[in-house]
Amino acid sequence: MRMRNKYRKPTTFCCNAGSICSLSAVVWGLVGCVIMLHLYSLIHHQDGVGGEIQMRLNRHPLTRELEEVEEESFQIPPPRGKWSPHAPRNKPRPRPRPATPLIEEFLDKSSQIRHLFFPDQRTAIDPMKEAGNDSLYFYPGRMWFDTNGKPIQAHGGGILYVERLGMYYWYGENKDGPTYHAHKKGAARVDIIGVSCYSSKDLWTWKNEGIVLMGEETNETHDLYKSNVLERPKVVYNDKTGKYVMWMHIDDANYTKASVGIAISDYPTGPFDYLYSKRPHGFDSRDMTIFKDDNGVAYLIYSSEDNSELHIGTLTEDYLDVSQVMSRILVGQHREAPALFKHQGTYYMITSGCSGWAPNVALVHAADSIMGPWETMGNPCIGGNKILRNTTFFAQSTFVVPLPGLPGSFIFMADRWNVAELRDSRYLWLPLMVWGAADQPLEYNYGFPLWSRVSIYWHRRWKLPDGWSGQ
Repeated sequence: MRMRNKYRKPTTFCCNAGSICSLSAVVWGLVGCVIMLHLYSLIHHQDGVGGEIQMRLNRHPLTRELEEVEEESFQIPPPRGKWSPHAPRNKPRPRPRPATPLIEEFLDKSSQIRHLFFPDQRTAIDPMKEAGNDSLYFYPGRMWFDTNGKPIQAHGGGILYVERLGMYYWYGENKDGPTYHAHKKGAARVDIIGVSCYSSKDLWTWKNEGIVLMGEETNETHDLYKSNVLERPKVVYNDKTGKYVMWMHIDDANYTKASVGIAISDYPTGPFDYLYSKRPHGFDSRDMTIFKDDNGVAYLIYSSEDNSELHIGTLTEDYLDVSQVMSRILVGQHREAPALFKHQGTYYMITSGCSGWAPNVALVHAADSIMGPWETMGNPCIGGNKILRNTTFFAQSTFVVPLPGLPGSFIFMADRWNVAELRDSRYLWLPLMVWGAADQPLEYNYGFPLWSRVSIYWHRRWKLPDGWSGQ
């Protein structure tokens, strides 16, 4: 954080023939300042380390296991086109091709290591069959079945907890259709089927509540017509109206509409009635999310200006529109897939870079006010290996779920997109912790933040602490 001296005044140094030159005094004064700053930084660092150790000791005993750093490795296949020793000796040997980058292996449906990113059905998480040591364990990247034994279809989703029912509701895109390209250079896509809803009391066993917002099969002028785009649905409850309100990204097949859509229901399990779409505040809107604050005020956060910046705006009291209040943040940083949450009065947000379906490095941002200014704190991913950390574990953020009773503990929700077969895209749920001193300076002022560090821990297999209740 920058420090400014309110009492700064111009200083005059006098020098005459009977005195030592003031230049030496200035130099030695600067040396003294540097020494004092160095001593202060050493003391501050020691205090920070000691405080961090003490904070770790004071952490909730149920979460300590989730904060262990877990490493990961990949067996990279040999470069393609490698010379064969059985080739005729009178022919010139072809020059071996360089090894394929791991991200390209991830995107290549014929890759020899595709099974590492998208394990087959034999390893699926099936709550109706799991027993013993595997019960209640999350396996990031594996298939995840609902209580009917079918793969969960809730991509780009979010979670709503309804306290009076003691129930979690997971809303997301149903992509259970064929993947195709609208045109030669278009992005991979699936026709709009609708928004799925699943319910759970433990965040692990999910019951399919059906499609709560249906796509449109025949009316080509409707926003939800099958060849259009519906992405990242999020639902919030309005305490004043008693309505459940869904916001989502609405677009056409060429991604030129760039709008938000709004739907409403009397029940968390729908059906939701679609109302309309618009460009919020008159700006294009693509990846988006909704955040409801402690005081009941809700906000829309969306990528705008061709994804070069994010906008945050308050919703009207009924949550059915945006107000005129809007703030532009992360200008020029090209971030998308916002997932916003709050801890001890500080607002945090995870975002993704803009690289299409290819995974990229996540960044965490923080602010004292939701309208900004927001500071970038760096990559929150911990464990795995360098390529995993720099690709958000080959996934993209979509939501952060608070865990009641475990202060500073959350679940980071992300999608591992399967470009070749979008219906087979996977979910990465990983523990996210907010605690400890930041380990790198802020991006712009090079000072260390007063906010706690945000850490997303890689685990091949993990579960919520024994004794934790979702209520």
